[in-house]
Amino acid sequence: MKRNIKICVISDVHLGTYGCHADLLLDYLKSINPEVLILNGDIIDVWQFSKNYWPKSHMNVLNHLLEMIAGGVRVHYITGNHDELLRRFTDFSLGNFSLSNKLILDMHDGQKAWFFHGDVFDVTMKNSKWLAKLGGKGYDTLILINRFLNHLLEKMGRDKISLSKKVKDSVKRAVKFISDFETTAVEMAIYHGYDFVICGHIHQPKIMECKNEQGSVMYLNSGDWVENCTALEFDGIAWHLHKHDIRVSSEIEDKEEVPVHDITQEFLPVLDLLKSVV
Repeated sequence: MKRNIKICVISDVHLGTYGCHADLLLDYLKSINPEVLILNGDIIDVWQFSKNYWPKSHMNVLNHLLEMIAGGVRVHYITGNHDELLRRFTDFSLGNFSLSNKLILDMHDGQKAWFFHGDVFDVTMKNSKWLAKLGGKGYDTLILINRFLNHLLEKMGRDKISLSKKVKDSVKRAVKFISDFETTAVEMAIYHGYDFVICGHIHQPKIMECKNEQGSVMYLNSGDWVENCTALEFDGIAWHLHKHDIRVSSEIEDKEEVPVHDITQEFLPVLDLLKSVV
């Protein structure tokens, strides 16, 4: 039975990389029936993309998103830094699908929510994009090493570990970057009078109420589908952070890829748009 929710937010899927848990994301998307789905950046990882690595499970996610659009779900794709090539199509819309750099939605009781990926606050992105891209490749390599290590730990009956989380939690610069990112997002949202600010980018799922001398705001981050496998869900009254089970779903892997010709003809241009960058 699918769960009915008003708004679902996912980000930092990084389709096209080894670290992406596409099978788990597909499992999650099939378990919900949202009125609005917000893809908050870095869904397709154009930076790391290689024609030598585009598994069926990754294409199945795109096909399922197209099915959701055709089925009446309103899908907003907000661009991030890893899929920044899509920014050339900013303000594109077709049927239930739209593409933009940010999104503002009216919530219940007149409250406003501000959605954006968050890379605009990243100094590295602004001044040293080559360094950020190099860091992205290093991160992907770390995820590969982590998966191999966890495979060995499983064989030995030991608990899995997250190398990237250990790095983020132990390196002072990483901790400071995350803290500065959240503070900047909060201050900007309060300054502009928003009630909610919803980001991605830093792969740190969180919901927290924040205040300063100018006011207050609810800060939310949807996390990612590389380490945390998390999504934000709004039920019409409150926001919740959903963490999908980290499990191997063999029944998903064994399923055949959804044929493109089964997707409503009206939405084929959306698929062509997404394929144009991969």
